[in-house]
Amino acid sequence: MTVQGDSVDHQWIDDHAGPVVRPYAVTGGRARPVTGTFDLISLVTATRRDVPAEVGLGPEHLAIVGLCQRVQSVAEIAAHLDLPVGTVRVLLGDLVARNLVRIREPHPTVELAEYSIFEAVINGLRAL
Repeated sequence: MTVQGDSVDHQWIDDHAGPVVRPYAVTGGRARPVTGTFDLISLVTATRRDVPAEVGLGPEHLAIVGLCQRVQSVAEIAAHLDLPVGTVRVLLGDLVARNLVRIREPHPTVELAEYSIFEAVINGLRAL
């Protein structure tokens, strides 16, 4: 079926936003991963090279496993697959639950000293 010379498929694509329904369809309508939170800089590594054909694994899941043969951050995976980060997090949750990828969370940053210490240093410098 065509509409004014355009195919029906083109009705669902926005030049700036890309496919309208795709992220929803890729995650099966889920907005949160089944496990984990996955920071943007969390590092993802595949646990195996070959992935068995399992129910519930789509081409995006397989693409993530393929990309993560080398360590990739969550942000890099989203960029390579051209998917929203939220969608990638849901897919990563599926892969972690099946032990197909391993996630290494970033180390917590060193806590900064209290504001009062900085204020004391500034006041000491002003006194010089």
